[in-house]
Amino acid sequence: MQDAKLLLVDDDPDVLLAARLLLKRHVASVDIEKNPEKLPFLLNNNRYDAIVLDMNFQRDVSSGREGFAWLDRILDIDPKARVILFTAYGDVEMAVRAIKAGAVDFVLKPWQNDKFLETIRGAISKAGGSQQVDDTGKTDSPSSPAKKAVKQTSIIGSAMRPILDTVEQVAPTDANVLILGENGTGKDLVARAIHDQSHRRDKPFVSVDVGALTESLFESEVFGHVKGAFTDARDDRAGRFEEANGGTIFLDEIGNLSPAQQARLLTVLQQRQVTRVGSNKARPIDVRLICATNADLNERVAERAFRQDLLYRINTIELHLPALRERPSDIGPLAEHFLKKYAKQYNRSISGLSPALLAEMKQYRWPGNVRELQHAVERAVILAKPDVPGATQGTLLEPTNFIFKNGSTAVSPVNETLQLEDMERQLIQQAMQKHRGSITDVARELGLSRQALYRRLEKFGL
Repeated sequence: MQDAKLLLVDDDPDVLLAARLLLKRHVASVDIEKNPEKLPFLLNNNRYDAIVLDMNFQRDVSSGREGFAWLDRILDIDPKARVILFTAYGDVEMAVRAIKAGAVDFVLKPWQNDKFLETIRGAISKAGGSQQVDDTGKTDSPSSPAKKAVKQTSIIGSAMRPILDTVEQVAPTDANVLILGENGTGKDLVARAIHDQSHRRDKPFVSVDVGALTESLFESEVFGHVKGAFTDARDDRAGRFEEANGGTIFLDEIGNLSPAQQARLLTVLQQRQVTRVGSNKARPIDVRLICATNADLNERVAERAFRQDLLYRINTIELHLPALRERPSDIGPLAEHFLKKYAKQYNRSISGLSPALLAEMKQYRWPGNVRELQHAVERAVILAKPDVPGATQGTLLEPTNFIFKNGSTAVSPVNETLQLEDMERQLIQQAMQKHRGSITDVARELGLSRQALYRRLEKFGL
């Protein structure tokens, strides 16, 4: 426990202070945060042995709904996270719901120090400390080079080798990089690979989908705001550029910025400083900028829809990611990679793809690129029958109706509108009936943890 790192999230500063004073004598590090909206950033840039999460924030008084929502969000980001929920309004029913939803324990406020410490100690022991086991089975620390090497294996295919060679050359510099390519080609993976191979690798990597931000939210989200800057600004808040200080900021879908947003961003890049909304104080920033878009920015410049001076700022190095249909030789290795992943996840005895299916997959256009291929293989694994006559392990023989939902002459009308969530619900229902509601047996058959199965049961109302 002495080497552990904890995160406490509660909107009451007095609670945070008291808990921190107690815990810092027993653990190596205690981070505190009042705003649960910052959880994704904290979890993506830190590894915590346990997270203590309040169940009720300012929008909700005593029902615990916010706590359950944030618990689910945490477990989506890190399924292995050990979360302890605490509240002043707890009861037995809520405690049971918390455990079913994936929490490891439940503490009532005001807490008893000995009980609180024992709960923390139990969560840490279940987590096995701060070490992790990588895909090779070796125990490793989260920031070690070996762990980063495992991450980078997600970029698969011989046609991507020239891109990765360029990444190796560009990464050690601080040059701004613009990644171009259709949706689903893996622009975010390349951005992360650049950061992981740079001298900023131990600093934050902050990803922002700027295309999803409305005009009113853009400045507050990206550059931050001060208390009272607008109606809902109850506290000072750092923007994404400040959060990325010292590290890398990845601006996805930059081609969708409005002219006003472009002008504001250009000013920040030129001056290397940000001013929060509602403040006159400029704050210096030191970030490495990586941008991505599926738009033709040169064409948008010609149409006066994108500023040429901004383009010159962001495209010191340009990387063009090919569409999947332009690299058919990579379809097989990618499909096999996803097949192994989902066969393990869903406990399916499927050893590979049949030659006929692989040939058909290479003829398909894959408008959604690698992302579509990934989802198609997952869907096929879920629906494929695991026992093929005459073989101990099956292959995906003729799941054309599983693989191709649209755009193929071989689409099955029965499955054309069947969505992945519907399939998952049906799969869980069948397993529950087969094992007569035994959570342990169902979780084992589906290749899920009990906590993950509980979350899905609650999600689907089963």
